[in-house]
Amino acid sequence: MPAALVTGASRGIGRAIAVRFAADGYDVAVNYRSSESGANEVVETIETETEQSALAVQADVADPATVEACLDDTIDAFGSLDHVVNNAGINQHRYTPDLSPEAFQRLLNVNVVGTFAVTKAALPHLEESTVSEGPSVINLSSRLAHTGADYEPHYATSKVGIIGLTKSHALEFGPTIRANAIAPGFIETDMTDATTSEEEKERKRQDVVPVGRLGKPRDIGQAAAYLRDASFVTGETLNVNGGQRMQ
Repeated sequence: MPAALVTGASRGIGRAIAVRFAADGYDVAVNYRSSESGANEVVETIETETEQSALAVQADVADPATVEACLDDTIDAFGSLDHVVNNAGINQHRYTPDLSPEAFQRLLNVNVVGTFAVTKAALPHLEESTVSEGPSVINLSSRLAHTGADYEPHYATSKVGIIGLTKSHALEFGPTIRANAIAPGFIETDMTDATTSEEEKERKRQDVVPVGRLGKPRDIGQAAAYLRDASFVTGETLNVNGGQRMQ
């Protein structure tokens, strides 16, 4: 049975990706950092609604030791690993005068170094994959990687770094392993609910002229499923923003 690891999968976008992969026939390792109950709920949903197996695996992606343990648990449970989705990340609205170098570095450690650490730990297992579409790594970037963000410069910087890492890994790992990124626009999740007022959401809805709505986590799940199966796509960043920014 093919298997996937999704980091930061206890809620929001990660949860939607994990559930979508299970619906498509994948056993899924549901990574979490602190929300064990959330991860267990995702596992229960997968095992109740699909015929697939799921496992909650704890790791702080910024801690290489816990990442290695997470991969070991995944392989022990499923015997193989075919796709990795690096979704785990943190966000923080803070302008430069109020942003310390330590906070900047902490966010980079989670969002960029964590993505690298999980990919590095998964690499020997992905190299052994025999799935027909070929194994892949899918990294979560952001629309802000293209536009910047005056209210969270460290977050935008981290998402630029993820695109650079994705392209580098596509070059390095090909032709065996594909590497792609997704750059979501505004997606309604617990994280965005905590930092965005209803007035700001309405303004964003009006800005997304072609589609006329904000994104849902399932929209990113669909995008991840496409990149998982797109055997002739690597080194690309798929923009999923309802037309908010076209390239």
